[in-house]
Amino acid sequence: MSNVRNSFQLGDLSDAERAGAVRGLQLGAEHLLQVSRLQVPIEEATLERSGVASVDPAALRAAVSYDTPYAVVQHEDLDLDHDDGRKAKYLEDPMNDEAGTIGEIVAAQVRRSLGT
Repeated sequence: MSNVRNSFQLGDLSDAERAGAVRGLQLGAEHLLQVSRLQVPIEEATLERSGVASVDPAALRAAVSYDTPYAVVQHEDLDLDHDDGRKAKYLEDPMNDEAGTIGEIVAAQVRRSLGT
């Protein structure tokens, strides 16, 4: 699968801000997972169910991944036929489309952690 990333520069964070950022990253990753599940190719829903959102609090990194032997092929092969609304690039496209929303989710959680 292509390795696509979106980055948000958070700078130096207080403990409270870091806690908010971690919560925001988790919520943002869960949002991306939900949106991508609407586009993931579906036959028996095995690929859809394999999706997971995770966060590394120490590195302030979030990830969304799908874990089936055919996830990469389904994501990258633009010539495969899919049901209506389902498609290749089921994770990459939503990540790009939802980057602003995810950034807002993270920012809101940082603000909330500061009581603002």
